[in-house]
Amino acid sequence: MAGIFESLMGMLGPQVVGPVASQLGESTDTVQRGLQTGAAAMLAGLAAKVGQPGFLSQIFGLITNPANTSGALSGLTSNPGSLVSSLTSSPLGSLGGQFLSSIFGSNMSTVTDTIGRSTGLASSKVGSLLSMAAPLVLGVLGQNVRQNNLSAGDFGNALKAEAPSFQRFLPAGLGSLLGGASSAVAAAPAKVAAAGNRWLWPLIVLALLVLGGFWFFNRSKEPVSNAVQTAANAGASAVSALGDFLKIKLPDGVELNIPQFGIENKLISFLNDSSKPVDTTTWFNFDRLLFDTGRATLQPSSQEQLGNIAAVLKAYPNVHVKLGGYTDNTGDASANLALSDARAKNVMNALVAAGIDPSRLESKGYGDQYPVGDNNTEEGRAQNRRIALLVTQK
Repeated sequence: MAGIFESLMGMLGPQVVGPVASQLGESTDTVQRGLQTGAAAMLAGLAAKVGQPGFLSQIFGLITNPANTSGALSGLTSNPGSLVSSLTSSPLGSLGGQFLSSIFGSNMSTVTDTIGRSTGLASSKVGSLLSMAAPLVLGVLGQNVRQNNLSAGDFGNALKAEAPSFQRFLPAGLGSLLGGASSAVAAAPAKVAAAGNRWLWPLIVLALLVLGGFWFFNRSKEPVSNAVQTAANAGASAVSALGDFLKIKLPDGVELNIPQFGIENKLISFLNDSSKPVDTTTWFNFDRLLFDTGRATLQPSSQEQLGNIAAVLKAYPNVHVKLGGYTDNTGDASANLALSDARAKNVMNALVAAGIDPSRLESKGYGDQYPVGDNNTEEGRAQNRRIALLVTQK
């Protein structure tokens, strides 16, 4: 059986990089450096967190999910341009969104900005790149686990053993942001399959496949203000705060794989609790939404959580909700108010596009009103930049 590296080299060639780099108006070296850094960041994030309680089992559950098959991976790699639509239309694309969110969590915006600064690529392009690469990386990891019959422990050991190899692709400061992957390497030797540790290197190369769809996204313009950089993760400062992923069956039979402390589970619990009436104060903060910097454009990685919320609303057809957009108090107040309103409206429109009747939805931007964190600290400002949901009818 051919190794992963040999198989990937047979699929990839300069004809993939050259034309797409030309369409992007970027040099081949710049595009390749961005892909290498993004792929290495995913692997470094995994390696840094394999020792956290519950994380390895959560990730291994995604890797071994029945939807993560060789056929699903082949379907993506045979047509890189399909990666754009696969983010919302394929099971592997949905798993990829969960995979990416589990690795970076509330650090996603900072990761994309850091990679963008180091490579010269727009942050929005980096975010799109990571979102499209995630299902591919997840697919290759699943293929490797199956071919080499790795247990969760074997897989974790292989990641830790390879951590020093891809650390050199990370820009300054990113390693520590991801949890100090370089210092998280265990002293014990890794137990790996006979194929050796070379299997992780192909993931760096695998990212080249996403270039076929990468041109679809435009470069973002300068931000309106730093105050409205991100509207995500008000309820958690790190991915570990979301807890383990759980399988929850909705009343219509649809099964969701959602984090224990994420908005989806909180919303479902509220809807199922007859003792909790509708009020004007019980807001639920989205924890995995990302926007282009200074814009109201949702990044592709947001589709996983938007799809989950749409599924919940479909399962509870009598429920009506209101979506609120918020910022911190940095920058121009009127610009912040306008952007918060546009972002809330775009989230509402995304739910309508997912099949929710618009009569059940409303949205409003509140700017820097109703802060939930201290605007004198970066952590507090990040908490205040958010999108929240209020149930207006059960």
